[in-house]
Amino acid sequence: MLFIGFVPRAIAQQKQQSAGYVSKVWVADQGNGTYKNPVLNADYSDPDAIRVGDDFYLTSSSFEDIPGLPILHSKDLVNWTIIGHALLKQPPFDHFDVPHHGDGVWAPAIRFHNGEFYIYYPDPDYGIYLIKAKNPAGPWSTPIKVVDGKGLIDPCPLWDDDDNVYLVHAFAGSRAGIKSVIAVKQLNTEGTKAITEGVMVYDGHEKDITIEGPKFYKRNGYYYIFAPAGGVPTGWQLVLRSKNVYGPYERRVVMDQGKSATNGPHQGAWVNTQTGEDWFLHFQDKGAYGRVVHLQPMKWVDNWPVIGVDLDKDGKGEPVSIYKKPNVGKSYPIETPAESDEFNGPKLGLQWQWQSNPKESWYFMNPAKGTLRLYSDRLSADAHNLWQAGNVLLQKFPADEFTVTTKVSFTPNQKLENEKAGLTIMGLSYANIAIKSKKDGLYLVYTTCKDAEKGNAEDEKVISKLESGTTYLRVNIKNDAKCQFSYSTDGTNFTNAGDEFEAREGRWIGAKVGLFCTRESQSNDSGFADFDWFRVTK
Repeated sequence: MLFIGFVPRAIAQQKQQSAGYVSKVWVADQGNGTYKNPVLNADYSDPDAIRVGDDFYLTSSSFEDIPGLPILHSKDLVNWTIIGHALLKQPPFDHFDVPHHGDGVWAPAIRFHNGEFYIYYPDPDYGIYLIKAKNPAGPWSTPIKVVDGKGLIDPCPLWDDDDNVYLVHAFAGSRAGIKSVIAVKQLNTEGTKAITEGVMVYDGHEKDITIEGPKFYKRNGYYYIFAPAGGVPTGWQLVLRSKNVYGPYERRVVMDQGKSATNGPHQGAWVNTQTGEDWFLHFQDKGAYGRVVHLQPMKWVDNWPVIGVDLDKDGKGEPVSIYKKPNVGKSYPIETPAESDEFNGPKLGLQWQWQSNPKESWYFMNPAKGTLRLYSDRLSADAHNLWQAGNVLLQKFPADEFTVTTKVSFTPNQKLENEKAGLTIMGLSYANIAIKSKKDGLYLVYTTCKDAEKGNAEDEKVISKLESGTTYLRVNIKNDAKCQFSYSTDGTNFTNAGDEFEAREGRWIGAKVGLFCTRESQSNDSGFADFDWFRVTK
């Protein structure tokens, strides 16, 4: 069962960097005692969550992006803020010092045990890792490998009543050569090492193809494995239960799309409130927008969970779009994860991630001037496009429709050509608007790259020559991820650049928006781009 208990004072009084931020483009709390889904309209894939005292914490998959394993905090399951990341650099370092899209952190599990926060996360190529912290905002410990092996994914621990420790996990067919099965291993008392080979406890090949993402709980003497099945865009939420940790397990579908508009509702976390209510956080795949997080009411009937609303009373629920907020004993202010960044402080906002482990030479925060300086970094010899550049600073799409505007001043290295800095939409295909240096000055260019993951070359078009290295860059995103780039010299009047671009998802993630500064040749010094601010508006 979920832990409910003592909260260390340092955790309860944690001052969050993004506290008080309210998005201009998506707010789930409707201000009248109800909320609308998704509660996180951004790509927090494979969410897992817990309650510790009066506080809720959530983490999610981060794949190759660093810092990874974002930690979000809420008081009421509707209003969330980012308070940190559990993984500041991803091992093996020589592997993740360059982009490896789709690798890295797959579905994690977060738990609280004996006064510490635990995150178990899988790397499908290396094994299952554990990191711990006294404070969920960090610092977190160095990852240690609990289980070595290829294709082991989606781990979740369970501390049993007799002090035995178990770990449930799934298999990635691309690495393990098998999928649609669930296994349970026993861990040592510390939870740091597997001590058994494990037992297959469920085979989903007949009824539940692609069963994965298991979460382990115990309630009223039953072991429960909550697991999605049926595939990401179209699947359902399954629950298995047994009186024995190794089974046999009974099966029941407890939520599917039904007549709702929410496709593939599954993979997430059961949490309960101080007042005894049960809730379920899960994701919905929205293509280029990624896997966004929904909150569903949940109840127990005959020791089976029913998630969502069960309109036909058959024991299987369907998702809600608007619902009464959870009862957590009091009301809390509206807050959302940070999106805009004025770059006025000594650190980047917590919404930002790089495409690989970062180098310290990539950027400089200059709070005296209120700017972020990105230094140009040379693309590796085998990099054909921006998809293979680690120094692309990105954040998740925050809504279906929004606008991003930034002010940039570009100072190239006069000894170099083809340095480039700008605003980009990244995914399997990408587009950007940027300032580029040439022998005879600076030019505004619009670039697209179709099927970038295949190593294709960019298609770059010159828009105009610039009289100054300072300009305003903008991209407007409309429904269906249609993106229109534009530029301005005065920050008021914007001119469209290039054709409308349709954003695409990345590898297991949604499209992202952000900033970059690159060069093609080696030099003993770099040019740089000073970004004054990055603003997300309607």
